[in-house]
Amino acid sequence: MNLYTQAESNTFKTFLYLTFFLIFTIAIGWLISYFLKNPAILWFAVIFSILMNFFAYWYSDKIVLAISRARPIKKEDNPELYRIIENLSITAGLPLPKIYIMNEDQPNAFATGRNSKNSVVAVTKGLLERLDRTELEGVIAHELSHIGNKDILLSTLVVVLVGMVVLMTDFFFRISFWGGGRGGKNGGSLKLIMILVALALSILAPLFATLIRMAISRKREFLADASGALLTRYPEGLARALEKISKDPTPLRAANDATSHLYIASPFRGKEKSSWLHQIFMTHPPTDERIRVLRGLKI
Repeated sequence: MNLYTQAESNTFKTFLYLTFFLIFTIAIGWLISYFLKNPAILWFAVIFSILMNFFAYWYSDKIVLAISRARPIKKEDNPELYRIIENLSITAGLPLPKIYIMNEDQPNAFATGRNSKNSVVAVTKGLLERLDRTELEGVIAHELSHIGNKDILLSTLVVVLVGMVVLMTDFFFRISFWGGGRGGKNGGSLKLIMILVALALSILAPLFATLIRMAISRKREFLADASGALLTRYPEGLARALEKISKDPTPLRAANDATSHLYIASPFRGKEKSSWLHQIFMTHPPTDERIRVLRGLKI
């Protein structure tokens, strides 16, 4: 897979996810409206799904930044970081992204936004404190490569849409026990069917985690590593940065399973091995393998 096929694949997956969310939400609304004999619920589901697609496309990056508690900075706040991002953006042929900083001690970073003209690069305070200039350039080049490869919109949409689907399944599960449904002789049977449907929907959460892993392919990290190394012409800088990032034991408080795939390296620091939930949502290839590939590049 090269940069162009990756970008085309990400564009296709973005519209596929938006379409899937639209159909899924309307289907859930139809089920609830049927069992509760209330057609207004179906109309609500249609309007809700359309509005959610709209807000997910236009505002998902703002939601991610709010979740991450990142704040924007200006050039005078950190001139060196600003110059690094500005120079690498020019080299990559990309518009200068907005720059955000997270008040977190763990060294890490991510990129978000719906396109290159509305992109954001966010770095933690710990990243700025622990990496030297060449290592920081390697990380920034990696994140700019995600922007150039059109990874960022898909990655950001997944946070919002999958989160909403999980919330809807939980809502349907709860509403099935609140009563309602069709009366008459078949009322009990329909109530049982509704509960069974709710149970089936409630187990979709780990399945949607699997969908994340399918959409946010681990190959994108290898491609961003390679593209970033080509951008700086110095693969060792990113390799050393990944070593430092992966070995730092500091927790990242703002990270969660919905946003972990955005970061350059898993923010959970070893918890993937002890938590089955983190294992389900893990979308990063092993850091040792990424470092080995980087050091094997001939640039």
